[in-house]
Amino acid sequence: MAQKVTVVLEDDLDGGQADETVRVGFGGTEYELNLSAKNARAFGTQLAPFVERARKAGRGPARRAPRTAAARQGSGEVRAWAKDHGVAVSARGRIPASVIEQFQAAKGR
Repeated sequence: MAQKVTVVLEDDLDGGQADETVRVGFGGTEYELNLSAKNARAFGTQLAPFVERARKAGRGPARRAPRTAAARQGSGEVRAWAKDHGVAVSARGRIPASVIEQFQAAKGR
């Protein structure tokens, strides 16, 4: 059996039918408002004096990429080599650069 789903946006200000979703950020928080064309124009008119004097913000600090399976496998290989060669390294956490350099030198990398 087929179903048809209809999404109707309701104006967050007056409860009527909304024509668009307006995104705005303030105080470090992002907000979304569903507004009719009339209310969206009024919102833009109210913000205009502030926006005209504002500057666009950057994207913020870049996020670090998650570790890949290959990186984790490489860490395991370094830890195993260190253990076999009497080099002290913790079972978890960051491997010191000096240990990685010794491993790479031993492997000819």
